[in-house]
Formats: sequence, structure tokens, C-alpha cells
Amino acid sequence: MRVRPEQLERHLARGLASVYVVHGDEPLQREESLDAIRSAARAAGFAERIVLHAESGFDWSELQTHAASLSLFAERRLIDLRVPGGSPGRDGGPSLAQYAANPPPDLVLLLSCARLDRRSTSTKWFKALEGAGDVIEVYPVRGHDLPRWIVDRSAVRGIAFERDAAAALAERSEGNLLACAQEIDKLHLLVEGRPITVDDVMGTVADSARFGAFDLIDPALQGDGARTVRILHVLREEGVEPFHVLGSLTWAIRGVCAVAAGVEGGARFDDALRMASGGWWRRKQALRSALRRMPRRGWIGLLDIAEGVDRCLKGAPSRSGAVVRWSRADAWVGLERLVLGMCGVKPLRAAPYN
Repeated sequence: MRVRPEQLERHLARGLASVYVVHGDEPLQREESLDAIRSAARAAGFAERIVLHAESGFDWSELQTHAASLSLFAERRLIDLRVPGGSPGRDGGPSLAQYAANPPPDLVLLLSCARLDRRSTSTKWFKALEGAGDVIEVYPVRGHDLPRWIVDRSAVRGIAFERDAAAALAERSEGNLLACAQEIDKLHLLVEGRPITVDDVMGTVADSARFGAFDLIDPALQGDGARTVRILHVLREEGVEPFHVLGSLTWAIRGVCAVAAGVEGGARFDDALRMASGGWWRRKQALRSALRRMPRRGWIGLLDIAEGVDRCLKGAPSRSGAVVRWSRADAWVGLERLVLGMCGVKPLRAAPYN
């Protein structure tokens, strides 16, 4: 069964499953989910804990040995199996499937790993574990979902957040869920007996938002100019290489062009998405918004701006052949013009490299 992190406590209250798989790349929710399962296991009498690290060279027969052996003190046991690489490999898959086919009644298997892709979650070993227990997927909380996450997490702790206050905290901590959780706890200590207001947030919470270059893509495709530019400024302040930013934006623009070409060629939108490589299906709504806002020729035109930024970063001559000493500041100006163009905002003046 698939279980969301916020549902886990309720599931554990109903009783323990034989198998748990916790995977994902959001550290706060992953660690909290693992701690909740371990605590529930201890409360249920699974006092002995066996930790196995399935790294390169791991002998998967150890899992079967523990499954077949009795505890030294006849206690129920928790096998804490950690697979840093995500996939258990050619030897681990059959071993896990064999375990899941007949899990011992005095054992709980807790497998934790990095995020598993669709190919991994379609394997026999994963399906066997899912059929024998619960799967908890912990993915990053996106910007539009973060205010609700803040409100829900605060409510569990008896804290009330005004709507604007939750939005302000989300803006200041997006991409850094651990910092967001810590700020909620700090606000709870500072403000007792009343709802937390936006003034409380602005007065006490530092801007700890973190982003990667690919975090620009969704807001840019959705046409959210203010948020896109804010993310771009945070990336610049954090010292992210402009080449990385340009690469992610160019990849996105080319993806939009590919889907648009399919639609213009007579394909249905969904079919064009499937034909385009790069996992565009999960960005379906953002991509639909992008194509409604600007036709394919407009997106192709943005590639000219991207080329200008590339010339700027490499110190290459302009299209006129003149050799100009570009600065990194010029490159960031060009990147801002590029993301605003993706949002459908026309610049008031030409970029310095034109």
C-alpha cells in the first residue's frame, strides 16, 4: 500500500505491517517517517534492532539468515535495511522478493533508500515488498503545496497560522523543509496563545529558501514572473553557476518546442507529451499553460536569447563580430530576460549583449 508521510501516524496506530519501504529525496520527511516506524516497532515489542547496510559487496544471504534465525532473547526484531544506492541490484532483488513472499511473524523489515524511479517501482522485488506492507514516498514539498503543509504540521502541534502568515513562511523557506520546520517550532515558542500572523513571520524568520536550477522550470512555464525572478535572484546570491541555470532553461525551452511541434503536426496534446523525451508528463499542466501563453515560434525565439547568454558567458564575439568583454553580471541580466520571456513578459529595453 502507498502511504503519504502525513498519513503514516494513523496507519501505524492501526498496527504494524510486516514490511516498510521508505524512499525519496526529502531528508526531513524521510527521517521523520523512519523514526515514527522505529518508535512504533519498539512500542509493539520489537525490542531488538538489526541494522544492515546494503552497499557494494553486501552479502544478501544475511537477510535470509536473519529471517530464518531465532532471536537470542526470543524477542521480536526490526531489520533496518539501508540501501544507499536505491536499487538492490541483481542479487538483492530476488532476495527481497523471496523475503516478501513469506515474511516471518516476529520480524519487521524497514528498507530505506534514495528516490526510486518508475522503472525501479515496476520491478518484481518492489511489487513484492509493496504487496507485503506499506510504501512511504517522500518527495520535496513544492512551493504551491508548502503553505498547506505548514498549516497541517502546525495544527498537529497545536499552533494556528493565519493564511498570509503561512504563505510568507513558505516564501522564505521554500526548498528548505528542515529550516521551515525549525521556524514553525521557534514561532511556537515566541508566540503562545494566539494565531501566528504575517508580522510575526516577517519579524522573526530569516530568508532561508533554497533552490536548484531546475526549480525555475515550473514557475517559468506557468507564467509566474514574480516567483521565477525571485528564484533566479536566490540562485545568483547562492553562487550557482549561470551555466547550470542556462542549461536547465534551455532544456525546458527545447522540451516545449518538441511538444508544440507534435501538436502542430496533428498529434493530441497527451500523445505529444508521451513522444517528447525528458519526463514531461509530470509537468503536464505547466506545459499546457506555456503553450496557451505563447506559440512554438515564440519559444523558438527564446533560444536566440539563450544563445546570447551563452556567448556572454563564453566571452564569444557578438553576432556582429565585435569582441566585447562581457561580465557575469551581464549574463545574469540575460538570464533574467530569458525567464521573463518564458513567462510572457516583454523586456522594456534590450539586453546588453544584443
